[in-house]
This record gives sequence, C-alpha cells and structure tokens, in this order.
Amino acid sequence: MGVSRLRDTQKEENKVLYSEEQPSAGEYGSLVVIENVFHYKQVLPLRMGDNEIGRYQKGNPINTPIETVDPSVDLTHCVVNVSRNKKGKLVYTLRDANSNTGTFVDNTEITPREKRVIEDGTLFTIGATSIILKL
Repeated sequence: MGVSRLRDTQKEENKVLYSEEQPSAGEYGSLVVIENVFHYKQVLPLRMGDNEIGRYQKGNPINTPIETVDPSVDLTHCVVNVSRNKKGKLVYTLRDANSNTGTFVDNTEITPREKRVIEDGTLFTIGATSIILKL
C-alpha cells in the first residue's frame, strides 16, 4: 500500500486538536477508507459522539477528514455517531450531512433525515469512495 502524501501535514495541523481528546487507537473502532483511483487506503480512528466525515481541506472544522481529491466527496459528507445503549454496548449510527452525492449503505441511499445503524464490517459509500467500519 502507498502512503498518503498529505498525512504529515494533516497531523501537524491537527496535533493540538487531537492530542487530548483522541482515545487510544481502536478504542471505539475505526473507518477503513478503501483505496480507489483518488487516494490510498486510510484508517481513521473513531471517537465517542459525532464523527464528521468529509474531504480534507485546511481550515475545514470536521473531526474525521479523508485525504482525497475525489470531487464527489463533500467537505462535510456524513456523520458516524458512536454512543452506548442502556446495556453499555457501543452503537454506531450513520447519517448523511446534506451531501450533494449522497451516502449509500448496501447500494441504498440514506434519506436526508434517516439514521442507519451500522455494525462491524458494514460497507458504505460516499461519492466514489468506499468505507468499512471496523471494530
């Protein structure tokens, strides 16, 4: 696998932002961005609460950026929320963030107000980019 050319830049830019709030890697799972024609495979750790997913751009306030030049991924495309149910089990919900190209799970588009519960191994697509939830 190749290595993203922007990774060092993004880490330096967000060093202070993530240093205190970021849990140990994998504590709440991660998103695996599958390599496509636009970029290399990336693994993005998840945190409790809303994980705003979108295209990386300096100054963009999202907390889970994907380094890509894919024009079909919006700056804020979708949100994966990590929470606990009454029994203490982690629950993952996916919702679209009013993106232009939509968010798809199992080739079905998530409607604007819909929240879809996703589990380990769920594949979802934003623009031309596919992402897998790994716990």
